Amino acid sequence: MMILGLVRWMQPVHGYDVRRELLSWNADKWANVQPGSIYHALRKLAEEGLLREVATEQVGARPARTTYEVTPKGEDEFETLLRGFWWRLHEVPDPFAAAFSFLPAMPPEEASAALRNRATQLRAGVEWMRASLQSDWMREARPVHVAWMFELWSDRAEVEIAWCERVAERLDSGVSYLPAGLERAPGWSGWRERLPPRDEGA
Repeated sequence: MMILGLVRWMQPVHGYDVRRELLSWNADKWANVQPGSIYHALRKLAEEGLLREVATEQVGARPARTTYEVTPKGEDEFETLLRGFWWRLHEVPDPFAAAFSFLPAMPPEEASAALRNRATQLRAGVEWMRASLQSDWMREARPVHVAWMFELWSDRAEVEIAWCERVAERLDSGVSYLPAGLERAPGWSGWRERLPPRDEGA
C-alpha cells in the first residue's frame, strides 16, 4: 500500500523520487518497505494494472527513469487497502512474542537481564521520538499526523517498558515459571532442569 499510495500522492513520479520519499519517512524501519525493492514493486504494480508507465527518459549516461501514475484499478485497490487497514485490526507478527513463549528455556537471571536491556533500548527510542516531536523538523516540515504517529509509537513503547521492568522484577523475586502440577506433567521434562527453585513457603 505504501508504494501505491505514494505514487498516487506524487504522480506522475519515477522510482527515484518514491525511494527518496520513503527513506525520508524511515519506512524501512516501520513499514517493511526495503529501498532496494521499490523498483521491482513499481514494475510489479504496473504488470498488475495498478500503475501505468507514463514515460521513460534518460539524461546522459544516467540510467533510464520510468515515470508512473495510478490507474483507475489502482485507485480502487488503494481505497480498499486504506479502509481495510483503518477499520480492521491487523495483528503484526512479533519475533519477541515467539521467543517469550519459550521463557522456561531461559535461566531467570538471563531473562531478567534481557528484559531490562529491552527496556533500555525502547527507552532510547522514546527519548528520540520525544526530541523529534519538539524539533523544528517535525513542527515545520511534516504534516501534523506524522507527530501523532510518533505519539502512538512512543505510548506503545512506554507500555512495553513498564511491562519489561515488571516481569524482570518478578523473575528477580524467584517466582517459578510453572505451577507445581505442571512442572511434573508429561511434556515439560525438557525445561524442568532450567526452572528456578520453588519457594515452598510461598
